[in-house]
Amino acid sequence: MNISLPILPTISTAFIVLSAVFVAIGWYLIKQRKIESHKKTMFLAAIFALIFFIVYVSRTIFVGNTAFGGPETLKVYYTVFLIFHIFLATVGAVFGIVTLLTGYNNKLSRHRRLGPITSIIWFFTAITGVAVYLLLYVFYTGGEKTSVIRAILGY
Repeated sequence: MNISLPILPTISTAFIVLSAVFVAIGWYLIKQRKIESHKKTMFLAAIFALIFFIVYVSRTIFVGNTAFGGPETLKVYYTVFLIFHIFLATVGAVFGIVTLLTGYNNKLSRHRRLGPITSIIWFFTAITGVAVYLLLYVFYTGGEKTSVIRAILGY
């Protein structure tokens, strides 16, 4: 079996997975009361998420997005799933920034409340992101490269 995976989507997906893995490690570390290790790990998780975002935006600007190339009968389900993923990613990013800021500004009561919620949102974001990647590049051959709106809505 010869699978040829596109380099930029593969790299960006790897970074979002790394981000989620480091969030999980950070969660474990704070449960162990290893505060400094937790801070460093969560900072790395944020850096990996930022690298994902930079690669994704760069690819979107310079290459375009890939339309769904699977069966027409699945297109509507893929579109709903993609919109759910985009919503999760947006909410997760906002929560992530707020959670990081509350931690670094020692607003720890708020940070402790937001942290678990943010982590769960981020895990689902990473999982659905991997699923989108698999649907676009592994399970089916990606469709045409097109603008964001056309890729999402299928026009």
